[in-house]
Amino acid sequence: MIKFRINTIEKVILCIIFACFFVFFSNAQGLDSRDRFWQNVQFGGGIGLNFGDGFFSGAIAPNALYNFNPYVATGVGLNFQYSSQRDVFKSTVVGGSIIGLFNPYRELQLSTEFEQLFVTRDFDEQFVANVDDSYWYPALFLGAGYRSGNITFGIRYDILYDEDKSIQNQAWMPFVRFWF
Repeated sequence: MIKFRINTIEKVILCIIFACFFVFFSNAQGLDSRDRFWQNVQFGGGIGLNFGDGFFSGAIAPNALYNFNPYVATGVGLNFQYSSQRDVFKSTVVGGSIIGLFNPYRELQLSTEFEQLFVTRDFDEQFVANVDDSYWYPALFLGAGYRSGNITFGIRYDILYDEDKSIQNQAWMPFVRFWF
């Protein structure tokens, strides 16, 4: 069973994320402006699956993006990941993200993405004693990629990377983004 202990700062961060999400998707103007709004919205995200001898990892990360113009876009996303290694560990990660994209040229995309993730790790006692923990982990990625149509691939760097707490094994990571 996952226990969520949230302090005041984390409550404020969650409230801000939810408020941004609802403000982003709300529109109190006429029908014509709603139609224009939805014409600028794109949906996308990612799905991941990895398995081997006693190992399993699955991830899903849906996103929504609003294009202000051909150069600037912003959006929100959700993240869920589960990993396990038989008789070694189990890990669950849930969270949200805010992304900003800038396209100075048609093929070049610069990005910034803030993720706030709740990580729960449960290690088998025979490998690591008393290391089971749950914590919030922030990540702030700066990235650059090559864009072709609705697909972008590139590399990003987590400037808040913490070797002991990150769910990634290094601060640099490649990415592929799909938008519809």
